[in-house]
Amino acid sequence: MFYFVLFSERYGRETGYDTSHVNLELFKEIKRFWMYRSLLTPEAFITNLVGNVFAFSPFGFLLPVMTEKKRGLIKVVLGSFLFSLIIESCQYIFKVGVFDVDDLLLNTIGGLIGYIIYKISVTIYRRK
Repeated sequence: MFYFVLFSERYGRETGYDTSHVNLELFKEIKRFWMYRSLLTPEAFITNLVGNVFAFSPFGFLLPVMTEKKRGLIKVVLGSFLFSLIIESCQYIFKVGVFDVDDLLLNTIGGLIGYIIYKISVTIYRRK
């Protein structure tokens, strides 16, 4: 995860910016990507919107699996948010990418989806 958001040349991370870039307006980038989706490549649209959600789904699934105390919904959502905040802060500090509150939201939703999949999997496992 850190490689893709901080170092991946594919996403323009090889040199960084001269200054840090920040978006603190919630839904600004989500609306922009949705409005101009016909002008974007499918890869750009999927990477920026869907990719942020699905990149964090494994985190939401694995956090309760890997801990002795099974983490509840609030702890998984908070953990997803904090992990995303660390990544976004690193982008700001190292001047790569953009510190974006929309990414915080999408990543946290991804963690929530992963947790829901975990709970469904546990329920199915227990029934069988």
